[in-house]
Amino acid sequence: MDTAILDLNDAASDYARVFGPNDAILKRIEKETGTAGVVRNSSLILTGREPERAKEVLTTLFELVKSGREVSVEDAAYALELSKQHQEKELLTLDKEVVSHTFSGKPIQPKTLGQKRYTDALRESMVVFAIGPAGTGKTYLAIANAVEAFRNQEVSRIILTRPAIEAGEKLGYLPGDLQSKIDPYLRPLYDALFQIMGTEQFNHHMERGEIEVAPLAYMRGRTLDNAYIILDEAQNTTPAQMKMFLTRLGFHSKCVITGDRTQKDLPKGTESGLDTAERVLKNIPEIRFIELGRQDVVRHPLVQKIVEAYEKYENKAVSGQSRKK
Repeated sequence: MDTAILDLNDAASDYARVFGPNDAILKRIEKETGTAGVVRNSSLILTGREPERAKEVLTTLFELVKSGREVSVEDAAYALELSKQHQEKELLTLDKEVVSHTFSGKPIQPKTLGQKRYTDALRESMVVFAIGPAGTGKTYLAIANAVEAFRNQEVSRIILTRPAIEAGEKLGYLPGDLQSKIDPYLRPLYDALFQIMGTEQFNHHMERGEIEVAPLAYMRGRTLDNAYIILDEAQNTTPAQMKMFLTRLGFHSKCVITGDRTQKDLPKGTESGLDTAERVLKNIPEIRFIELGRQDVVRHPLVQKIVEAYEKYENKAVSGQSRKK
């Protein structure tokens, strides 16, 4: 068995925060690297399969804590993922960027390298496609950027839209008028805006027409100038709807399209506008396509495992169909 020693003298006041409650973070690192850690004489002695990898991950987490950040088991899990390519130090670059702040003052920051590429693209490009599984922050980071642009008077309004596609439940059976039937489809967009702007501010800007949350069908025939426009759940658009949406773009506007290829609710045999757009627009330099993966999932760790399990299942199903053909 190999051994590595991490000096804790300079981090005596920090190691409890790095190891986590009941040493949860340390245990996560020990399990992943096949090591056991013992504190002796202001040193952490790591013994096992990959002690050097465990040491590098812990060193990175100590540096994060020294910069003022609270680390979590999720941070450790991502550092461990990066350490497979000896990139764990890249985690330190994420703390330097703040996209916006929530209403309570909490900074909104990219938490993975994929999310950082995404926020860089949002800042630099006029049209950005973000494609990836649930929990990768596609919509939330786009809305945070939109709110920040609005606060800085870079745009005069925010427009959020989704296709009101039926996901196994018929729209007509929902109670209430048309708006009541549509609102559940738009609720995730409202939730993000409430968290970032606060309910009172959000309602104020909604009443003034400076924030609009509407189904995609309401976009037809409009030209959207000086606006930050976000199309969510784009995998549920048809090619015609996607073309209609993209051609709404006006002067001094920015457009973000988010979607997850694995969660299409279109009728069987209908091509997704998101897939078509990627093939048609990929060679236009002003348009960026950002791919996010399961390593960018920032929800509960179980979500990442669920995404990975479905990826394996779907890949197996596709390869099985190919063999039949």
